[in-house]
Amino acid sequence: MMLLSIPGFLLTLTILDTGHASTSGPNVASPEPEVSGNGVPGSESNVLHSLPRQAQSSYFPSLLLSAFPEDLEVGDYCRELLHIFGQRYVSYVNCLVPSARPVKICQNCHVEFNNLQDIYSNISSEQLGPGNASCRDTLLRSDRLMLVFQLFHDLQQIWAISNCARCLSEGGQSLSNVTLYYMATLNQSLSCFEKHQQGNHSELCKECKKAYRDLNELYSRMEKNESLCLDIEDAMNITRKLWSKTFNCSFPREETVPVIAVSSFMLFLPIIFYLSSFLHSEQKKRKLILPKRATSHTNLMNIQDRSRSEQVLHGDYR
Repeated sequence: MMLLSIPGFLLTLTILDTGHASTSGPNVASPEPEVSGNGVPGSESNVLHSLPRQAQSSYFPSLLLSAFPEDLEVGDYCRELLHIFGQRYVSYVNCLVPSARPVKICQNCHVEFNNLQDIYSNISSEQLGPGNASCRDTLLRSDRLMLVFQLFHDLQQIWAISNCARCLSEGGQSLSNVTLYYMATLNQSLSCFEKHQQGNHSELCKECKKAYRDLNELYSRMEKNESLCLDIEDAMNITRKLWSKTFNCSFPREETVPVIAVSSFMLFLPIIFYLSSFLHSEQKKRKLILPKRATSHTNLMNIQDRSRSEQVLHGDYR
């Protein structure tokens, strides 16, 4: 056994020495391998950078996953749900960005949001998948970051702030009838603006007055019924800017009539107060003067009676 191993060992040394001599040459010290900033030897780092990105991503996981137990790995069922979640997340975001201005999130993206919500419900469900796999624990609670939860929560906040549920039917599958009617009324006003905007704006104000008034009244009713979402609010703001600032149109609103009446009453209220006070004081003055005149007349009569009595006593009275 020893005799067989010794020739093999000598052959190995000969090959290594030959390879070293052919690469380094005589009396040349072999250089130390350069170390890059990430702690990877320079030659290996260059190899990694020269690889395609997909090859790089497969290089490291092959090293990492080999060290994890099998029970900590994500199962095929949960990995498939995660893949679908990623696709629907991207689809929803791709819909949100073009619908940012003017705001049309609820109109254009309700299908994408419902799809994203459905797949997240499957992930967060307590129902076990194939092989008794719980994707909720694996994908949502297995680390401190909880990335899947955070991604969905942020997009759900956008949907909630926009009040999109108010503009959709039950279940959120389509726009409600009230929303569709508002959009049709809005299109009538915008069509009238487009038709008359090239001419005199005074003509536009006259011709489009009824359509714009109907739109405002409908918006007020929807506001009282809490049927407004961000899409409708933004569309109404843009329409009002066109009417008042761009076309310089206006019309007296019915709500201003009571305001004018109350303001006029408050304006004349001090005048009415001072006038009534003056008349009341004059009447009091007359009541105070009358008793004085009556008293003086009574005294005068008493004086006359006394003088007559004195004349009778002295015989001067005839």
